[in-house]
Amino acid sequence: MHLFIKNKILLAILSLFILFSGCNSLPKFPKPDWSKPIEPNAKKRAQQNVIDGKGITFPGSASKGNTNFSFASSNPMWRATLDTLNFLSIANSDYSGGIIITDWYSEGNPDEAIKINIRFLSNEVRADGILINLYKRNCKDNVCFTKEIDDKLILEIKDKILKTAAVYEKQDKIDYLKTRPKKRFKD
Repeated sequence: MHLFIKNKILLAILSLFILFSGCNSLPKFPKPDWSKPIEPNAKKRAQQNVIDGKGITFPGSASKGNTNFSFASSNPMWRATLDTLNFLSIANSDYSGGIIITDWYSEGNPDEAIKINIRFLSNEVRADGILINLYKRNCKDNVCFTKEIDDKLILEIKDKILKTAAVYEKQDKIDYLKTRPKKRFKD
């Protein structure tokens, strides 16, 4: 019985040794600089830390400039596309997938119609952040043929979307600067 307890203790020590042997990558905390005087007032220290941009960030939390919105109204490209294509009915739209598909549109002649597919490759307002495909449907005697066309209409739509998105982005920045909360400190 005495041998069983010794083996159990030995096994526990060996397990702890193996467990802690993988801890060589623990973070090294900086040593405090005791040569600088420390402000005794905690509120003033906190105020200075906010001004200096110091603080705690937790893993997985959003950092400055790395915000990913999950709603369409925050994306200028998405809003500009919907405003540009407001004369068309939307057959399918998926913000999280980054795609807008219009319904077939015909102007006067029901035998010819166009459909526009727009894919968003980036949330940024950039020319290479959007891909537009244009399809044309021709029908003759109730038999329809669809083909992808490369027309100047694609460039006109893309240009209009990018110009509108640039205006929205600029306005969003102005609105943010006007409405952001001001930092106020009590002394």
